[in-house]
Amino acid sequence: MIPKPKAAAKLKIQVLAGGISHEREVSLKSGRRVADALTDAGASVVIREPDAALLANIRKDKPDVIWPVLHGASGEDGALRDILALTGVPFVGATAQGARLAWDKSIAKILVEREGVQTPASITLPKDAFRELDAQGVLKTVAASLALPVVVKPAKSGSALGVTIVRKADQLSRAMIDAYVYCDVAIIERYVAGTELAISIIDLGAGPIALPAVEIQPVDGQFGYQERYTAGETNYFVPARIKKTVAERAANMAIAVHEILGLRHLSRIDMIVDNKGVAWFLEANVLPGLTETSLLPQAVTAAGHSLGEVYLSLAQAAIRNR
Repeated sequence: MIPKPKAAAKLKIQVLAGGISHEREVSLKSGRRVADALTDAGASVVIREPDAALLANIRKDKPDVIWPVLHGASGEDGALRDILALTGVPFVGATAQGARLAWDKSIAKILVEREGVQTPASITLPKDAFRELDAQGVLKTVAASLALPVVVKPAKSGSALGVTIVRKADQLSRAMIDAYVYCDVAIIERYVAGTELAISIIDLGAGPIALPAVEIQPVDGQFGYQERYTAGETNYFVPARIKKTVAERAANMAIAVHEILGLRHLSRIDMIVDNKGVAWFLEANVLPGLTETSLLPQAVTAAGHSLGEVYLSLAQAAIRNR
C-alpha cells in the first residue's frame, strides 16, 4: 500500500522534458502528464527543456525538487543525473550510477544474472567487431548456437526502438542494421515465448513496492514503438491474467532487479513469463514512460491510487533522500 503524501507547503517542482534523443516526443508527453498530475495534487510546477539554459533555469526557478522526465540517452544514461547531483537540488529517480547500470542492457543482464535472476541467453556485439569478424559467418554461428527465433536489440535504447524478433536466418542481417541505427552495440537474445509483463516499482523510502503487473498483448504480436504510444494497438490487462503464485514470484524478481541496479524511487522491470510459469528478466527502465498509454500510470491506477498523490509522494521522497 502506498501512503498518501504528507501535507506540506506547496512544493516547487521543476519538470525536465524534451531533449534531443529519438524519444523526444514521448518525453514531452510524459512531462506534460507528470506536470498536470503534480499541479492537481497541489504542487507548483514549471516545465523546462534540458538545454544550454539548464543550470541558469535551476538558479532562476529555485525548485525544491527536480523531476527528470527524459527518455533515451539524454535522460537515462546517467550524465544529466551527475550534473543534477552537482547542483545540490534533489531529483526524482535513479542516481547517475544506477542509471548507467540499467541503461546498458548488456551490463544489467550480467549484474542481475550474477544475483540469481534468470535472463535469456544472449551475446553482445559491438558494430566494429561485427564488421571485422566476418559478419555473415558470425550470424550463421549465432543462428546455430542460440537457435531461432531470437530478439535483436540495441544495448542502449528505449521504447523498443531498433528491436526485431528474428524468426528466419535471412532476417538477421537486417535486424542488426536496424539495431545499430540506435546504438553501436547490439544484443542478440534467445526469444522466450510467453506472457509479456511490465512491473512498476515505487520506493518512497520504506523499501520498494511492486505495483500490479501489467500484461501486454500487442494486436500484431510485437510491442514496438507504434504499439506503445498509439491507442488501440495493444491490449493491456491489469492485473495480469496469471496465477497468483506466478505473479508473486514475478513481483519479487522485479523488486530484486530494482535493488540490484540501485534504481531508487521508481523503475519498470520488463519480463516474459514462459508456459511453465518461469519469469525471465528482459530489461530495466530507468524512467518508465508516463504518457496516457504508458504502463506505470496504468499500474498506479489499478492499485487504487491517484497519479497526483503518487507523483507528489515521489517528489517528497526525493527531498528526504537528499
